[in-house]
Amino acid sequence: MLDHDRIRRDTPSASGRVFLDSAGSSLPPTVVLDTAIAHLRREAEIGGYQAAAERRNDLDAVKTSIGTLIGAPASSIALSDSATRAWTDFFYSVPLSPGDRILLCEAEYASNAISALHRADVTGATVEIVPSDESGRIDVHALESMLDDRVKLISVVHAPTNGGLINPARAVADLAHRHGALVLLDACQSIGQMRVDVEELGVDALSATGRKWLRGPRGTGFLYLRPGLASTLHPPALDLHSAQWVDRQTYRMADDATRFEFWECDVAARLALGAAVDYLLELGIDQVEEAIVERAEYLRSGLRTIPGVTVHDLGDRKNGIVSFTVDGEEPEAVRDRLWGREVTVRISYRSSTQLDMTSRGLDAVVRASPHYFVTFAELDTMLAALAGE
Repeated sequence: MLDHDRIRRDTPSASGRVFLDSAGSSLPPTVVLDTAIAHLRREAEIGGYQAAAERRNDLDAVKTSIGTLIGAPASSIALSDSATRAWTDFFYSVPLSPGDRILLCEAEYASNAISALHRADVTGATVEIVPSDESGRIDVHALESMLDDRVKLISVVHAPTNGGLINPARAVADLAHRHGALVLLDACQSIGQMRVDVEELGVDALSATGRKWLRGPRGTGFLYLRPGLASTLHPPALDLHSAQWVDRQTYRMADDATRFEFWECDVAARLALGAAVDYLLELGIDQVEEAIVERAEYLRSGLRTIPGVTVHDLGDRKNGIVSFTVDGEEPEAVRDRLWGREVTVRISYRSSTQLDMTSRGLDAVVRASPHYFVTFAELDTMLAALAGE
């Protein structure tokens, strides 16, 4: 069981509003804020280089903590400044030639799709869409019929930005590997709110952010690479951290995921990311996942009782993202009305998940994402505000 009294003490800003935007940028616990500020102050006292040298072991431990969270060795983790950077760094390192095929899911995020279309233009590869099944998840039977040896990479959005769906990553990976294709898992919305074990999922690479369900700072993220895979890839850019300058005409890339990192980084933010991951590990990811699912289901049930409200979440198993619309009211108006009642929600637009939302005839949805620090009384406050009470 989670210690909710302690969690609320650790998240004092949660008492000011009903905060339902952890799928966007969550509220950090005090240890994350204190870690970042303390290091910035230390940089101001002795300079950034010496301050980083003092925390070298702690910086190394960030990868160890992330590895513990996702079931991976620290050497398979590359720290980044965002999930998008991590995703694109891997994607642009996969060799593509004319006639090669890239498969995306219908719930694909806009940044990923744009990168895929861009590389297809440059390399002569093609981009194809794996349809969804009746539940909204990737249709693994349709995927199986699409696979051949020309498929080089399959992108799977684990939990889409616009609803509570969870895609079947393991089933996709098993099928893909029969044909030698790589699977890149966008775990931007799943890391921190549900158990993600890369060995169980069998994916080749995974990208994630720190600012969402992990409750870390903005400007942080990481890339996971299946052990042994890094040495076969050439990142789109290198520096003196990701590679060594051996002599006049020779350089040597790092053997592990380090080849996807640059030397210059926000040290304070990375230390704070480590603090966020350690906080989550202390609480227990299974306990956190149970609390998030419970709150999301409570909110969905309450929304369904309000006349004119439609919940749009797909999938048989759902996560902590709750999407809905209100008849006769634009999503922006709903968001602003709730903001005026001290409730924070977000809008998810068609432009972010164009394929999925176009197929469902949706231009935008209101997105509410309750983390484990949200109380059920606060969810009741949100429901009452939405109902106009």
